[in-house]
Amino acid sequence: MHTIACGRRAFTPSKLICVGKNYPSHIEEMGGGLRPSQPTIFLKPNSAIAFEVDQVFIPEEFGLIHHEVELCFAVGRTGRDIPLAEAHSYIAGYGVGIDFTLRDLQAVAKRSGAPWSLAKGFDAAAPLGRFVEANSVGDPCGLAIVLTVNGISRQSASTSEMIFSPEEILSFVSEFMTVEEGDVFMCGTPSGVGEVRHGDVLHAEIAGLPPLKIEIIRKGSQKGI
Repeated sequence: MHTIACGRRAFTPSKLICVGKNYPSHIEEMGGGLRPSQPTIFLKPNSAIAFEVDQVFIPEEFGLIHHEVELCFAVGRTGRDIPLAEAHSYIAGYGVGIDFTLRDLQAVAKRSGAPWSLAKGFDAAAPLGRFVEANSVGDPCGLAIVLTVNGISRQSASTSEMIFSPEEILSFVSEFMTVEEGDVFMCGTPSGVGEVRHGDVLHAEIAGLPPLKIEIIRKGSQKGI
């Protein structure tokens, strides 16, 4: 099981809870559609985590991969049916993450109405940077969020553009499932998602949080990250 660090605490997430369609600009670039009335939720397994690594290996035969930079938060204590007014007290810390998507595989699943689990949950599908304690961040909905590939800007926005705040997402999800200590939420991505190739160096940064820099390895015999 993969672990993450947040301040002086170490967590082993039971799951990664991810939000789709949380930035209007991303909804538009992916083909439009109505603004969601509630968070669009999907899961990644613990085995998808790549925490504070310099490289990730993703087999070339998996096909087209897209990057999606995201604000993430770690849950500090277990809860269920968490009131919105109390949700902030369950958030232990914030960090930067990248939601990798196997776009071709996802497209096939969409056409057939099948789940996206493999397109979103493969090994190394969720690189995460170091988390910092929530009380050192201030307002998480007012932070610049940027991703570059080989030094070229691909995604640039503000978390103020999110449709649903971290507290709203946490409270909503807790109506349906127990949110456990250490679980990680990935809060969605702005527009600018795009392909990554072998040898690309990605630099993801959110103002005030430790940056995440990784190299993509898609060729050779490497079997780990």
